Amino acid sequence: QATLRAEIAELQEILGDDARLRALVSTEMSDVAREHGTPRRTILLESSGAETPKARAAAANAVPLEVADSPCWVLLSGTDLMARTAGGEEPLRDTRRQSHDALASAVAGTARGQVGAVTNTGRMIRVDVLDLPTLPPTDGAPTLSGGIPVAELIELGRGERVLALVSLDSFAPPVALATAAGVVKRVSPSEIPGNRDSCEIITLKDGDAVVGAAPCSDDDDVVFISSDASLLHYSGSLVRPQGRTASGMAGIKLSAGEEVVHFTVVPAGSVAQTCVVTIAGAKDALPGTEMGSVKVSPYALYPGKGRATGGVRSHRFLRGEDTLILAWVGAAPAHAVGGAGQPVDLPEMDERRDGSGVHMPVAIRAIG
Repeated sequence: QATLRAEIAELQEILGDDARLRALVSTEMSDVAREHGTPRRTILLESSGAETPKARAAAANAVPLEVADSPCWVLLSGTDLMARTAGGEEPLRDTRRQSHDALASAVAGTARGQVGAVTNTGRMIRVDVLDLPTLPPTDGAPTLSGGIPVAELIELGRGERVLALVSLDSFAPPVALATAAGVVKRVSPSEIPGNRDSCEIITLKDGDAVVGAAPCSDDDDVVFISSDASLLHYSGSLVRPQGRTASGMAGIKLSAGEEVVHFTVVPAGSVAQTCVVTIAGAKDALPGTEMGSVKVSPYALYPGKGRATGGVRSHRFLRGEDTLILAWVGAAPAHAVGGAGQPVDLPEMDERRDGSGVHMPVAIRAIG
């Protein structure tokens, strides 16, 4: 009872002394932070703090920090996160893995410049690089864990998603894009209106959608992979540049019921460093329950053919497999991530052009 009375008297003294009360609260909060605190996970923006165009418009009277228009790389992850690097060095592609390190697209730019975001509906949307968070330097492949979701940065329609980033500089090469129905097109950056935030760069037929886009010079290869595992590539010079509203031309000959699942551009001189990743499964499998086979092979194994022709087989289906769930062509080593951005290991390189893959649970969301 004596101890309880002493404790009551002490608490009453604390409540009656504002300075002592503030000091006690401060001490207790410091103890809690020291015991349970975690490092900051978000990355601070160097702009005015406006994270989206709408927020920036609302903060029009704010004075932004002076940021030098220094070179950087703008990155898009396979999990739909965007960010920029702190310097102009091209991001490394080594074997050290981190979360969200599968890059869907990377384009050189400047801190105060703009890049174009190509969507599956055929739209090109201007993105201010200054609105993107800056990634801290890393020793290996960049991780976009601190990136901003694309949907928070630009307004997208229902079912619309960003596929790739491209340069808007007038001296940049044309942008090549292809659709699920096998149409291909190249359009020059000079065709993009400089006074519009977004515009269509291809006229799509009903039910069709863009599956990939990338800058493409005449000496580069355009590459298609169809759902029946056919791979076709040929010179970009075979696709003449067209106007912004043109509907493109025949790119690949597809079998009945098949579609293009992947399209990209392989830069000239990088064939030896490029690999092909194919993931096979069943068309009638429920999403998230697929058991399939994964294959990684050298791009140099696949011979080129003419435009609008059929490709060569890139993956031999196992029993129970009848389609490609996912495919990707790009610089080795390929990085795969799961639904939460976690790294997923891929099989070793397979030197067989039309071999079957390694059977494994297909928990891969994106490759990059």
